[in-house]
Amino acid sequence: MNAHQHPHRPGTGDQRWLLTALVVVVVFMAGELVAGLLAHSLALLADAGHMLTDAAALLLAVVAARLARRPAQGAYTFGLARVDALSGQANGITLLLLAVWFTVEGVRHLVHPSAVHGGVVTGVALAGLCVNALATWLAARADRSSLNVRGVVAHLVTDVWAFAATLAAGVIILATGWTRADPIASLLVAALMAWTGGRLVRAAGRIFLEAAPHGLDPQALGAELAAIDGVAQVHDLHVWVMGASDAAMSAHVLVQPAFDCHDVADALRARITEAHGIDHITLQVDHADQTTHDADNCIDAHGTVHVAPIAQADRG
Repeated sequence: MNAHQHPHRPGTGDQRWLLTALVVVVVFMAGELVAGLLAHSLALLADAGHMLTDAAALLLAVVAARLARRPAQGAYTFGLARVDALSGQANGITLLLLAVWFTVEGVRHLVHPSAVHGGVVTGVALAGLCVNALATWLAARADRSSLNVRGVVAHLVTDVWAFAATLAAGVIILATGWTRADPIASLLVAALMAWTGGRLVRAAGRIFLEAAPHGLDPQALGAELAAIDGVAQVHDLHVWVMGASDAAMSAHVLVQPAFDCHDVADALRARITEAHGIDHITLQVDHADQTTHDADNCIDAHGTVHVAPIAQADRG
């Protein structure tokens, strides 16, 4: 008997909030780019580069949200939920590349410092703090189950810290004239870019490599399911992440002869959903061998074979 349960996909976010945040970020980014060029400030240019990735992430989040809502059809039997991870990974890689470039430029400006207008840097950085606080508030109102939305919020939060570093550099330049504070601030921004980008790439990688959800041990899950009344054996257990907020599980379950397969399957699905939050569940449920209760009905089981505690005691 096969028991299968389809997930109820959560909403992918309120696009109005994301689009509003996008407009705020793009308008300020353009102004900051001009200010950075006029003030000869690498820190402002680095902040503008970071905000460019914020804008790209917001735009991709809107596009990915629309694609992810399309139903499964044709060759895409799982739908397009992983578009979210694709755009999140692209955004993370872009951040890492920008971090490398700004690190190289920061070191070059440390060795050969240039004249920096501290007043412009200070004023733009102060405005950037306010703008990023507003954009973060707008983006945070969207559905944060999306990897893109989480990435956008993480970007905007790191931008707040980046602008704080730039503001400090501007104040130091105004007070002391020490222009090397500007490339030092840009190096701090590059470090924040690398940290945020690395997290996004790792999160997307877990989805593409079909890893188990964070905090879920498949071995412990197999043992937990094997201990449920009526279960003789669980094998071919697979649990993987389909998208930023969706996980799936499949398994072959052997039921003790005295129990009803339908009742055991219902109990398994209820435990998996309630305890682990997995909604997309596919179970192949068969009765175990009448004499051994745990005979291997699968010629070549994949992974660990989890046997009910009673059957293990009988073996001993």
